[in-house]
Amino acid sequence: MSYKIVVDSCCELPEQYKKDSRFQSIPLGLEVGDYQILDDESFNQKEFLAKVAACPTCPKSNCPSPELFREAYHDEAEEIYVVTLSSHLSGSYNSAELGKKLYEEKYGSKKIHVVDSESASCGETQIAMKIMEYKEAGLSFEETVDKVEKFKRQMRTYFVLDNLETLRKNGRLSGVKALVASTLNIKPVMVGNLGVIEQRGQAIGINKALAKMADHFVADVKNPQERTLMITHCNCPERAEYMRRLMEKRASYRDVVIMDTAGISSMYANDGGIIVTL
Repeated sequence: MSYKIVVDSCCELPEQYKKDSRFQSIPLGLEVGDYQILDDESFNQKEFLAKVAACPTCPKSNCPSPELFREAYHDEAEEIYVVTLSSHLSGSYNSAELGKKLYEEKYGSKKIHVVDSESASCGETQIAMKIMEYKEAGLSFEETVDKVEKFKRQMRTYFVLDNLETLRKNGRLSGVKALVASTLNIKPVMVGNLGVIEQRGQAIGINKALAKMADHFVADVKNPQERTLMITHCNCPERAEYMRRLMEKRASYRDVVIMDTAGISSMYANDGGIIVTL
């Protein structure tokens, strides 16, 4: 059965899949003061981060319309799989689900499954890559849906950010009871637990926080050698490579993928942020 994987733009696709006809990315919108852009192939990270740093107000995002998702589903592919940013962070999942209903009303029945990643960035990427893996292995629609939902619950997403202000000001840290003062250079180690952001630890300085994050992964993830380690960084490739070395000292992996953040992930991670999934 032919298939298509639709993702929202918080999902960073590895370079070799950006032009792959099996994938389609639906852009979210970005706002920094009066500056408004779409998070698509025209996104300029350097320009965006400069505007965020210069703007006194917090950047915001706008989820895609249900109609954009509906038309993405209107495709020759017999099966459609959709991966969205966590419903705890964005309305993208709800738009994708409504787009499915609008599709059925306009075009009729079709096999469409929408996955709430309960994650972001490379967490979405992990799920999208798993769907492709299952389909290329010949699994049916029902088998793929079952396995990807199970995989999602086993996946772990951790992150260490230099700046948590965007998450805090947008009300995305409700699961965190207290945050230490940034002036002390204490960096929290954060985890996404079924879409809710929680603090798992902290350390003085970014490198010690990254090391602590690596330790948490070793304790948290079973059979890492069967998984792909994904690291997404916001404008800090050297830090991402450092994180890779930390992780590889602790365990072996099937593969390692490092990517730079696109627009939505850049907005939440801020300059210097590191997101890791396994």
